[in-house]
Amino acid sequence: MRLFVALAPPDDAKDELAGALQFAYEKYAHLRWNRIEDWHITLAFLGELPVTLIPLLRPALARLAAGRPSLGLGLDGGGHFDERLLWTGIEGELDGLHVLAEDVRNSVRACGIAFQERPLRPHLTLARGRRGQQADILSAAASLTDFAGRTWQAERLHLVGSNIGRGPGVIRYRDIESWRLAGGS
Repeated sequence: MRLFVALAPPDDAKDELAGALQFAYEKYAHLRWNRIEDWHITLAFLGELPVTLIPLLRPALARLAAGRPSLGLGLDGGGHFDERLLWTGIEGELDGLHVLAEDVRNSVRACGIAFQERPLRPHLTLARGRRGQQADILSAAASLTDFAGRTWQAERLHLVGSNIGRGPGVIRYRDIESWRLAGGS
């Protein structure tokens, strides 16, 4: 199972963004759109790990979450990575977000779990394009230029598993467990 640790926007913030994406959904229906219920901000991508490691992560992540404040964040604008992945940006308490991500990574390493380090580039992945769809990704990103969502509190830290494969189907995510950040509900 591929595992990662993430934050998730509340439903009303996701609905606000989905409304802004309505034009892109219709015009670029052939892109591989992430399901709204799966939208998340990855803090640490742990990669393919045996499920036997999950019990090691649970107490460490629970302790971490209990000692960290919730963060005021917002979804903002649009962009792309390599003209193949469409995203919306994150604004708000970015310094706190970077500290939380580093603390998560340190906690995972302290559990003896190795993973590939990737720099944190705060975003929420919306869709993926195949070869030949780069122009559609660029156009969809441009359609989000003026989008600025409301501020919301990131109140829970999530350990998530995915079924990422090479097939044409939608990537599905499953919340394994989540923990309230201090000050969260």
